[in-house]
Amino acid sequence: MSQREFKSGFVAIIGRPNVGKSTFLNNVIGQKIAIMSDKPQTTRNKITGIYTTEEAQLVFLDTPGLHVPKHKLGEYMVGVVHKTLKEVDAILYMVEAGSGYGPGDKHIINTLQEIKTPVFLGINKIDKFPQEVVLEEIAAWKERYNFCDIVPISALEGTKVEALLHSIIEVMPLGPKYYPDDMVTDQPEKQLISELIREKILHFTREEVPHSIAVSVDYLETEAELLKIFASIYTERNSQKGIIIGKGGSMLKKIGQAARKDMERLLGSKIYLDLRVKVKQNWRKKEKFLRDFGYED
Repeated sequence: MSQREFKSGFVAIIGRPNVGKSTFLNNVIGQKIAIMSDKPQTTRNKITGIYTTEEAQLVFLDTPGLHVPKHKLGEYMVGVVHKTLKEVDAILYMVEAGSGYGPGDKHIINTLQEIKTPVFLGINKIDKFPQEVVLEEIAAWKERYNFCDIVPISALEGTKVEALLHSIIEVMPLGPKYYPDDMVTDQPEKQLISELIREKILHFTREEVPHSIAVSVDYLETEAELLKIFASIYTERNSQKGIIIGKGGSMLKKIGQAARKDMERLLGSKIYLDLRVKVKQNWRKKEKFLRDFGYED
């Protein structure tokens, strides 16, 4: 295919929290760049994933889940979604099979009615349901919105993910290759590192610590073949700090070991990780703290 026939464009991934948007993105590009958690509202910033073939390049923007904001951080997250929808060539709306059609979905559909951008529907987690249930859901969604295509997928297992990608590529405009073939994200190294640390906190602390966690990479040092990372974990209360540190520092050690393994795999370097836990009370409600943690434009 000649350069003139090459297709490229930007695709926003939207949906209610916890429908598998980050899992889909990680599957598409073949490695972890978007953190995965079974807790809602995990993604706080746009995470760019780049999918490149000989015929096309899709640049995916994984946005925070649309929800009713309860604090300044929530307002920022919802604002990211609305801004992204105005900048892309296509929208991938992801829903979870068997989750029903709730107020959150109605809000998203109403938002999409005002947009002329092509919209695709990915019905995720079909591996959990029989085919007849999935077919019923497809029929129901066809009544709600005029999607360019509806594709049932399993982002975790990779089922029909390529079919969905091919369908999206069909509507992409002719365009340049925005990124080199081997590039899978344009996110700054520090942001990737902080997100991996936050993922492990969410994983290991489970319900004990809510989403009142922020991670700041203070500085990086390169020494021979070793990358030294010094990072701070911020909580809103002293009790949360105690949970993250754990008895005798056991929880913090577990978080650090797991994060370091992912970093070494992603960055291709030996990692020394130094983690400190600090308290900033009610940081999610204060614009200054949000700016400090990179949650403001």
